Amino acid sequence: MASALVIGQVFFPASDSAAQALNAFLTFGIAFIARPLGAIIFGHFGDRIGRKATLAASLLVMGISTLLIGFLPGYDTLGTWAAVLLCVLRFGQGLGLGGEWGGAALLATENAPAGKRGWFGMFPQLGPSVGFLLATLSFLALTLYLSDAEFKAWGWRIPFFASALLVLVGLYVRFKLAETPAFAKVLAAHHTHKTPLKPLLIGHLRPVLLGALAMTVCYNLFYTATVFCLSYGTKTLHIPRADFLQMLCIAVIFMAVITPISASLSDKFGRKPVLLVGCFLAILAGFALSPLLASGSNLQITLFLSIALLLMGATFAPMGAFLPEQFPVAVRYTGAGLAYNLGGILGASTAPFVSQLLVEKGGLGWVGYYVSAMALVSFIAVFCMRETNESTMSL
Repeated sequence: MASALVIGQVFFPASDSAAQALNAFLTFGIAFIARPLGAIIFGHFGDRIGRKATLAASLLVMGISTLLIGFLPGYDTLGTWAAVLLCVLRFGQGLGLGGEWGGAALLATENAPAGKRGWFGMFPQLGPSVGFLLATLSFLALTLYLSDAEFKAWGWRIPFFASALLVLVGLYVRFKLAETPAFAKVLAAHHTHKTPLKPLLIGHLRPVLLGALAMTVCYNLFYTATVFCLSYGTKTLHIPRADFLQMLCIAVIFMAVITPISASLSDKFGRKPVLLVGCFLAILAGFALSPLLASGSNLQITLFLSIALLLMGATFAPMGAFLPEQFPVAVRYTGAGLAYNLGGILGASTAPFVSQLLVEKGGLGWVGYYVSAMALVSFIAVFCMRETNESTMSL
């Protein structure tokens, strides 16, 4: 949200607004480069000592990095060092988040009763929709109550400061959790690996790579709608920031609503059918981007944002169970986390940057083709993966 609205203006020279936008999106993408490394580091300890302690450590790395971004002076004060330090902190955010998702998904699915792994695995998948709604409402409130100058000078920093409260709540919750039965059993039997990454790459490289490609549709839909479209709508279409944020608030509700529905359907019909249908519809949605976004109509733009985020939720929800189910317990934290976060490099890290570049070089239609291409990649990957519903596999 900050990358689309203000990061370029605060941390880069004001000589070229297009360069500001591209540089802001590059700093946004750095976190995704760090995420696979975070998945390996935290996955190593998650598969050796347990899910609980590793989740607390990853949250601290994420929380401290986020809080420090709020304190970081801008280009006017530090010059190019402001951008350098921002990149370091974005790397820290990515490192922490790289260890977050795998542990959260495993805590949910490894505690799930029979036939309910998709439903239990859905709850970590609600994080993006609920978190994004909180972020959007935060920036909307700041937009409504502050002038543009106040928002740029200090207002945008408030949500970064407030994130510390969520970190404290998260730590409290995590220290109250018990270790999962599946991992406790492996630990008691001394079946853990000294270096989980090695057996993972030797015996389970295929599901890591296919899982990463399967995730691209989720990432691309989400960050195209929430970062690129926000930037394009406010800066190119000159839609007031408050109006566009309200449109995103409406759209993200569709994502939140479809998430439990899609997860439940994946328990009933299997992960692959639900994901394949979602990917196919996402391919079609790419062709709707240009006509709806270029219309300049708030109603039509809201329609596209809602379609994109609904399909993101539909394809994202089953992943909470689908990716962990691809791996045995002893390498599951590393494997699921690595697949999830490698997908972020292809589907998310460059999505706003590539979309901005495509607009400048070829027009808005090419952004839609880009969305469709990423969805096609995921469709093929999911088709090549094995089904993991209750009838074919148990944790």
